[in-house]
Amino acid sequence: MVDPWLALEFGADPAERIAQVGAAHEAFLTGGSEAARRTDRHLRDVVARSWNRSARLLDPEATPPVELTDNALASYRAAHPLARVLPLFRDLLGGIATDGAHLMAVCDEHGRLLWVEGHPGVLRHAERMNFVPGARWDETHAGTNAPGTALAVDHSVQIFATEHFARPVQRWTCAAAPIHDPASGRLLGAIDITGGDHLATPQSLALVRATARAAEAQLAADGPVEPGVRHIAALGRDEAELRVDGRRIRLGRRHSELLVLLLDHPEGRTGEQLGLDLYGDDRLHPVTLRAELSRLRRVLGPELLDSRPYRLRGTVRADFRTVTELLAGGDPAGALDAYAGPLLPGSDAPGVTRLRRLVDGQLRAAVLAAGDPALLAAWTATPAGADDLAAWQVLARALPPGAPRRPLAVARIRQLSIEYGLPYATSLQRTGN
Repeated sequence: MVDPWLALEFGADPAERIAQVGAAHEAFLTGGSEAARRTDRHLRDVVARSWNRSARLLDPEATPPVELTDNALASYRAAHPLARVLPLFRDLLGGIATDGAHLMAVCDEHGRLLWVEGHPGVLRHAERMNFVPGARWDETHAGTNAPGTALAVDHSVQIFATEHFARPVQRWTCAAAPIHDPASGRLLGAIDITGGDHLATPQSLALVRATARAAEAQLAADGPVEPGVRHIAALGRDEAELRVDGRRIRLGRRHSELLVLLLDHPEGRTGEQLGLDLYGDDRLHPVTLRAELSRLRRVLGPELLDSRPYRLRGTVRADFRTVTELLAGGDPAGALDAYAGPLLPGSDAPGVTRLRRLVDGQLRAAVLAAGDPALLAAWTATPAGADDLAAWQVLARALPPGAPRRPLAVARIRQLSIEYGLPYATSLQRTGN
């Protein structure tokens, strides 16, 4: 089976693929995804989806901004958790970074480059596209690229030459892998190697994957920050994941729903209340529910799940509660950073559906009220915000007339207005045009 995260199939001609993907990129910029796929039927899905995300906000000639410099950069990266494994990165990738053909880069969870190391000559070439410490290389600011796309899809990935969305980056090839906190599962950043077309091999992708796993293993060996604390990840995934003391347990769909409902009601729920939240008014199944709760107790451990009423014991942290707590504290930027997507998006349990709408609604309202272009851009890049016409209108209004992203926002308003059957002129007036 072909690895979809690899840029080139075995035996493929790099020069030929550069030309084919380059033609698809030009077709995409003028005619969208369908035109790109007609031009290159081998265009990878991960690249096509990333191009779609990038095109909503980014000019293909854009250069990523530098957000941190000098003392601010030094202080920030010194305090970052990945500073603890920088010696490991240098040990595993140092030879590659100094052989004159590659760069090693480490970024945080927001795509900010923390360290970029390699031969001085290669570093000078990279500086021309702002591939420097402190620059923001997430997809929102840099388009399709290995570290930014690895963060966006939470998976190791290789991006080859003309697969990059921004033209200034298309002479480079890179491979990156995300790194997680082994205790909480929180995304910490990514490790990347960048160089020429010869990097488009299975070995380079395997190398960054292995380096990321080694970094997580070292972080775990250093000891969990909160021993015994359970962490639940339920945003942007159909099945929740329980993490405790470096272990990860993937829960089934029904157990995921029960756990989320119990987390939302720390005071406890009766069996009847859980049944209503899980099945709805007309489908109460007390025997089935008791069986599910019994199985969930075996998964969680008897010390975590109480009955009469059903409630969780001990310290349990959940990503969706982190979002709502940050919003309650007046920090929409932090909440948006912590938001990995809709809560259990595949669930149709009434209680979960209500909670999902509540979390998304509160986050959306806070972002729109803030009126910050960066927050609005990040919101419209999420699945919940991609089709949010009002958010695109506020974003276009918040951007100055000469901003590179403004025409893209206006184009998205036009597209959504057509899809929703709304007068485009009226939608445009709401942007201040």
